[in-house]
Amino acid sequence: MNINEVHNLNLIPYELDNYSTALKNYVLFTKIDEKVVIAISSEHMSLSLDYLSKLNYEHEIVFLDEISYEKLYNKFLEIKTDSEMSAIQQEQEDATLEDEDFSMSDFLKVGSDILTSEESAPIIKFVNSLFYQAIKKKSSDIHIEMHEFKAEVRYRVDGVLVKHIELDKNIMSLVISRIKVISNLDISEKRVPQDGRTQIKIAGKTLDIRVSILPTFYGERVVMRILMQSEDILSVQELGFPTYITKELEGVLQNSYGMVLVTGPTGSGKSTTLHSLLHQVVSDEKNIITVEDPVEYKSNEFSQIQVNTKVGLTFASGLRSILRQDPDIIMVGEIRDSETASIAVQSALTGHLLFSTLHTNRAPAAITRLIDMGVEKFLISSSLLAVLAQRLVRKLCDDCKQEDNSEGSHKVFGLDSSTNIYKANGCKSCNFTGYSGRIAIGELFVIDEDIKEYLKGEVDDSTLMKKALANGMISLDKQLKLMLEAGDTSVDEAIRIGIK
Repeated sequence: MNINEVHNLNLIPYELDNYSTALKNYVLFTKIDEKVVIAISSEHMSLSLDYLSKLNYEHEIVFLDEISYEKLYNKFLEIKTDSEMSAIQQEQEDATLEDEDFSMSDFLKVGSDILTSEESAPIIKFVNSLFYQAIKKKSSDIHIEMHEFKAEVRYRVDGVLVKHIELDKNIMSLVISRIKVISNLDISEKRVPQDGRTQIKIAGKTLDIRVSILPTFYGERVVMRILMQSEDILSVQELGFPTYITKELEGVLQNSYGMVLVTGPTGSGKSTTLHSLLHQVVSDEKNIITVEDPVEYKSNEFSQIQVNTKVGLTFASGLRSILRQDPDIIMVGEIRDSETASIAVQSALTGHLLFSTLHTNRAPAAITRLIDMGVEKFLISSSLLAVLAQRLVRKLCDDCKQEDNSEGSHKVFGLDSSTNIYKANGCKSCNFTGYSGRIAIGELFVIDEDIKEYLKGEVDDSTLMKKALANGMISLDKQLKLMLEAGDTSVDEAIRIGIK
């Protein structure tokens, strides 16, 4: 039976205990055109038939193909979870205040490993499953949002939000309370934003989770960022940049002083690139200190300072303090204001190698941004080594991508109509998104003598871009066009990246 027939399948309301046991044995009691059948898959056939042999059922057994079975099985799991949570919610509403305090403290215990907490309460199971599914889908963020009549969970996968599940608002409130408990936040406070951090273990591996809770009109919304461990960060060569960029970067990193900037919008991988650059230059002979907001990747190889504006520890004040710690290499999470920019440039001039980020769309625009922040042009030409502007582009799934023959798609990037380009489709291997993984593209703007000479006069972005291209820099839009011609990404994704 194929996937088109799944829409005709309906859940049979058996008692919850029987229903749970059947699901554990991969047996799905369902209806096809009002006729009760037992749906199983060939993958779990042995276990399912062994379970059915002990029961006295006379229903017809039907085999579903792998994709159809998985979609139906996941639907049944959602219904089972909803049923369990509704039962917990009803118990909460019926209990007295004293009983409620007892039961809440009992079922909000923190499990040591989410894969070994099978007997824990449904709320704990659900929160654990959110983390497990996020790791399984290679998600970077988990979003929990409250609406007027419902609540929903979405995952950010490859830079794009994908809907995971919808739940009743009251049940989601219990889920948020659980998240607050494991993040050491105040359960009773729902009027002000809260920020926390927690750790989870999956199969013995520890993951850091950054938690942000924000009160909205319909209730609290939660965003949880899954942070990589420092040892998991890829090297500069493994980030996915073209070879000519990694070679030029390696040359830039040979300098003992100067400033290297990484630019791009939020979510373009700037922090990951910065930490990769730091791991490239780390050694026992060098004193490396960072000031970040927040510290995303904890490392044992260098000292990290967390910005805390409540006590006056800003990027600028942190950077001043770092300079008194005899550093060789400094990393500033972001240059946000003129004070930080001025101290960063002075640091780069006085014998320190400094890494930082800026929010600009293109690499040459970093120079005009620094000028706007009040940094003198002669100081920029003396301190700035290179600027890397980067983006993360979703890669088309090789198993399901389709040819895009539309004339409009070819016109967007000025491609010849005979050029084969592809569009997203969606299959099981890519979680029906049409994309699998991301590719880093970047334009590396190295400050050479020609650019230094140009900085003595009037400066504008368009002239800087022309000079950079004349000096061999390959622009981001050119790289996107090459990716389209190679069939690596789609026109829709190239438009989403929005390079101008």
